[in-house]
Amino acid sequence: MANPVGQSINTSNVLSIIMGGGQGKRLFPLTQERAKPAVPLAGKYRLVDIPISNCINSGLRRIYLLTQFNSASLHRHISQSYKFDHFSGGFVEILAAEQTLSDASWYQGTADAVRKNLIHILNHEFDHLLILSGDQLYRMDFRSIVQQHAETNADLTIATIPVGRSEATSLGILQMDANHRITNFHEKPKDPAALDALRLDKNSYAKLDIHEDRELFLASMGIYVFKREVLVKLLDNTLTDFGKHIIPDAIKTHRVFSYVYQGYWEDIGTIRSFFEANLDVTSELPRFNFFDMSAPVFSRPRFLPGSKINGAQIDHAIVSDGCIINPSKIIHSLVGIRSLVGAGSELKRVILMGCDYYESLSSIQESAKLGRPRVGIGENTRIENTIIDKNARIGDNVVISPEGKPENVDHPLYFIRDGIVIIPKNGIIPHGTII
Repeated sequence: MANPVGQSINTSNVLSIIMGGGQGKRLFPLTQERAKPAVPLAGKYRLVDIPISNCINSGLRRIYLLTQFNSASLHRHISQSYKFDHFSGGFVEILAAEQTLSDASWYQGTADAVRKNLIHILNHEFDHLLILSGDQLYRMDFRSIVQQHAETNADLTIATIPVGRSEATSLGILQMDANHRITNFHEKPKDPAALDALRLDKNSYAKLDIHEDRELFLASMGIYVFKREVLVKLLDNTLTDFGKHIIPDAIKTHRVFSYVYQGYWEDIGTIRSFFEANLDVTSELPRFNFFDMSAPVFSRPRFLPGSKINGAQIDHAIVSDGCIINPSKIIHSLVGIRSLVGAGSELKRVILMGCDYYESLSSIQESAKLGRPRVGIGENTRIENTIIDKNARIGDNVVISPEGKPENVDHPLYFIRDGIVIIPKNGIIPHGTII
């Protein structure tokens, strides 16, 4: 996160906007009851904590979050997590989609969302507007991109990252000249011949500090810096999306530059990418390091007790705050806050998101009378390649595995997406169930 030139940047001239995203269909059922940015991450965080923390660590403390779908839990998380003092002028505020007397429609896309909130945005003094996505995992000092934006006198700067051919077909791919000015942009190119034409020139690898020999393409990270007056001009129309509409047109008429980022970046848009990004945190050398205190990830302070391990074999796992782990095996798994794991159970490649509360004794007794499992993981239960959403009740002697099943399944008790079993939020798996 070190930035040798960032100290010269006047961060008070920058306003930040985080896009809350649409329905999050590709992350269903994790987005069944919450917005994408509110999806739990790494045991104790939410996805939205990443862009907000990057802003705070970059000295950017005026942050708007644009939301629309299932935003109640996201609103609650923001209000409980981010409070600045009265004298800093900093804020993290929600701008929710709303119907007005002049406009009864919801957000139609990223550009439309910003356009509908211009009256709030332009009330602030700023020279540059930083636009971010709410569902990506990366660590970036935004002062570097703002500085390049100012030094090149760019109207718009797009953060880009070199990617391989397989990733290029699902991202916006662009070309730039020797001065980093963008000359061409294609949204999710599928045609092999079109991709070939967009390939990054290997002669530029050394200048871009790329130390590999494979073919690469420059992909948009969905991170933009606009000049204030240029943003207003580019939104003076009915175009709805930055990637599909605004940016391709702007390249023809304005000074649009690429800021090339070198580092870990994951667009957490699918169940598979979400699953793998979370499990990577349990590696000895994870690609995203939550232990890097030079740029910490902030979240809601919960004041939970330390986790209690009553006897367990734990191998390459993250155990979050306030858990009770009875004699069990936990392998390459992530255990979220307030989780209970019963004796004799085994978790392998499992994301256990934890609980929002500790179940009371009366509730546990009532559940026992009804033959319903208590909140958490029961005894002698085996689970692998599974995401268990919050407050789930998994019974005793249960087996959960996607092995031998189709890639995608909808079942009253569970879902399978991308070959991963998902137990939904507040889901109940009765004792003795075999999935």
